[in-house]
Amino acid sequence: MDSRYSPQDIEEKWYRVWREAGAFKPQGPGKPFTIVIPPPNVTGALHMGHALNNTLQDVLIRFKRLQGYRTLWQPGTDHAGIATQSVVEKQLAKEGVKRQDLGREKFVAKVWEWKTEYGDRIVNQLMRLGSSCDWSRLRFTMDEGLSKAVREVFVRLHEEGLIYRGTRLINWDPKLQTALADEEVDSKETKGHFWSIRYPLADNPSETITVSTTRPETMFGDVAVAVNGEDERYKHLIGKQVRIPGTDRTIPIIADEHADPTKGTGAVKITPAHDFNDYEVGKRHNLTPIIAMNLDATLNHQAGKYQGMNRFVARKAIVADLEAAGLLAGVEDRVIPIPYCYRSEEVVEPYLLDQWFVNMKPLAVPALEAVEQGRTRFVPARYTKTYRDWLEPFKDWCISRQLWWGHQIPAWYVVSETDGKRRQDTPFVVARSVEDAKAEAAKKYGPDAVLVQEEDVLDTWFSSALWPFSTLGWPDKTPELATHYPTDVLVTDRGIIYFWVARMIFSGLEFLDKEPFHTVYIHGTILDEKGQRMSKSKGNGIDPIEMIEKYGADAMRFALMILTTEGQDIKLSPVKFETGRNFANKLWNAVRFVLPHLEGALGDPGNREPLRGGELHLADRWILARLDETIKTVTESLEPPTLRFSEAAQALYRFTWDDFCSSYLEIRKKVITADAATATPEALAAKKQAVSVFATVLEKLITLLHPFMPFITEEIRQALGKEELLITSKWPEAGKGSHGDAEAKATMELLLKMVDTIRAIRGDYTLPPSQATDVRISCDSPDLLKRLQPHADVISSLEKVGTLVIETNAAKPAFSAAGLFPGGRIFIPLEGILDPAQEKVRLTKELGKAESFAAAQEKKLSNDAFVKSAPADVVDGERTKLQSQKDKVEKLKAALADLG
Repeated sequence: MDSRYSPQDIEEKWYRVWREAGAFKPQGPGKPFTIVIPPPNVTGALHMGHALNNTLQDVLIRFKRLQGYRTLWQPGTDHAGIATQSVVEKQLAKEGVKRQDLGREKFVAKVWEWKTEYGDRIVNQLMRLGSSCDWSRLRFTMDEGLSKAVREVFVRLHEEGLIYRGTRLINWDPKLQTALADEEVDSKETKGHFWSIRYPLADNPSETITVSTTRPETMFGDVAVAVNGEDERYKHLIGKQVRIPGTDRTIPIIADEHADPTKGTGAVKITPAHDFNDYEVGKRHNLTPIIAMNLDATLNHQAGKYQGMNRFVARKAIVADLEAAGLLAGVEDRVIPIPYCYRSEEVVEPYLLDQWFVNMKPLAVPALEAVEQGRTRFVPARYTKTYRDWLEPFKDWCISRQLWWGHQIPAWYVVSETDGKRRQDTPFVVARSVEDAKAEAAKKYGPDAVLVQEEDVLDTWFSSALWPFSTLGWPDKTPELATHYPTDVLVTDRGIIYFWVARMIFSGLEFLDKEPFHTVYIHGTILDEKGQRMSKSKGNGIDPIEMIEKYGADAMRFALMILTTEGQDIKLSPVKFETGRNFANKLWNAVRFVLPHLEGALGDPGNREPLRGGELHLADRWILARLDETIKTVTESLEPPTLRFSEAAQALYRFTWDDFCSSYLEIRKKVITADAATATPEALAAKKQAVSVFATVLEKLITLLHPFMPFITEEIRQALGKEELLITSKWPEAGKGSHGDAEAKATMELLLKMVDTIRAIRGDYTLPPSQATDVRISCDSPDLLKRLQPHADVISSLEKVGTLVIETNAAKPAFSAAGLFPGGRIFIPLEGILDPAQEKVRLTKELGKAESFAAAQEKKLSNDAFVKSAPADVVDGERTKLQSQKDKVEKLKAALADLG
């Protein structure tokens, strides 16, 4: 093995070997275990969220592969309608070309060219991460097979009456010129104004009613003014007419609970074509909506002299004119929620428009039951509420988008032969193909019917909702579909529970009568070290590829898994990856140190010295017991639906670093590295046993570590002389071939606590680890003495000890330091090492500092203003500091007392 672990030298090599060996493909007779990748946008580059999400999936799929399951991790990418079209449009704009200049067909061809050139970037980056997807099955949401599934679903839902076309209020992006789903709209708290406007009564213009609004430019779409029926101020006005300022149009004053007497003036304008709440009021009162705005967010003919003005320019002009006319009652500065498109960051406009919708209630009810009955469960369970909250309103899903890139809706309109305009006397035809559409139209409207396909495309999430089964060949009955559907676990972010998870569940139930997965694991969001979301605009992102090049993929993966706890967000900085790098180096150096001494223990385990429990050294029995515990902890933690990735990673970290490398290897290295040529028969037998234990533990350990750190573990396995690839080997089982026992574990742990006590004493008196000190151990009972005495070498192997004495009820030597362990005390004589007078001065000085710091902390925490105003975590941190100082004060006092 190389003297220094270099990830760059091995990662590409092993990934190539795995692929060439077909290790990522489903194989063997085992039970299927399937994960579908959340398909990243084809426009995307790997970010830390991807790195976390895909590492979690890879850990799980490698774990199940090692357990003998027939695993499939289905990969693919999403066509990302709005995002991809925007990227290509920006590219064309640099050449001075608009998509309209090209026309739909040529523009779509340009997008496919872009996809061919750049679409595999994120796939290649996922490979750098170590993702063991079956890349031979790579899918794209607009490839022919998935497009066939999309058309089939659309037609079936339409035939069932669950897809319809209708005029409803939707979210409209004036910049992208497309409808948006509610989930594609981000509400941001923004500084704005609350205008109070006087509406004159039609029969008495001198009398007015004042309404409050944040959007005065929409008043030309007003159809009523609403007041609460219980509001005494306005009861006498209900039923009267008011005139919209600046127009000749009058509207009624109506009573509706939407008007809240405690907010604003208690009277509100009702604009059903431009406000979602008002739309519901309009439906309750059978009010005809009036559209006052064009699709480009300029005002239309309803606005009179403001026609053609941009909505925000018009707002200023209208407010100025209202003020000049004496109709502006007041202006109040307010922070108000403003809807923005998640992609374009344009202010979204509620707009009444003809669109395609999915009737959600018949689909949502079974999807809710699947989760409520436990057939699909969320981990952590708290995200069940997020899922329920989105589905239960049963709000119909707007699925049409006014884009050119995407799945064109499979509906055709009959148009006039003369001018090509849609014939109003005929509806549309929905079909699986243009040939089917023509045949259907010929039956209904005659053989000469001329058809034009709907220009709108489907919401990207419509095709993504079919991902768990469309990628397996549905609607065809393929062997892959029969074997791998339903899948097992979905790993995703909480932000797309409603975008994607819910839609996959109701789609799977609707078309295959089965939930697409039994477990949904929701991981946290990666934040920067200050707790802020990472973004390009903030410049606070961390590039995973840069981290892989600096620390190695294994280091990054392991660090992310350590930090992943129960769906909690992760505050991340590059320095966190040093944990993973240091861990990899620790493992590498330990193996490299021992490897030359493993003669006869490499390769086939049958060549090793048999492990005879009664003949094994205490440390051997202990490490085997701890290995069993670790196998059990890691296995249980990774099994769905438990999925405690951090718990598994931390267990591996503790076992590898603390137990195997820092303790076991230090205790046994003299025996393991003994020269076989000169060793006595007893020493040679001990060496063979220790080497066999080390090799057995190491082989199982690297298998346990493999899902987390695949590259370094595969490299170590090769160094151990194994021909079979680790990736397709066998997961260890607790208790199989183990010679560890509870008694050995308990004795060894007591010895390790004693070593900790010795080290704590050294630290208190600033004694360097390299300085040998005498140690006297006083046991409270003869039984404990009998138990510990045979294993004194454990202490002397881990600590620089001069003379080691273990006895019962020993008196404390003069001028010595003392420490406690369960069942006794430890003394370290300081005579000849430290000057008592100087040590008292040092300790007294340290005590004064600690007491002063503790007093300052107590004063800070006694300040009610600080405790109430500071964040809870800050206050908790200060309390922890105080307790730490109090503990230090007690230790220093005890040390001074020891000195006499």
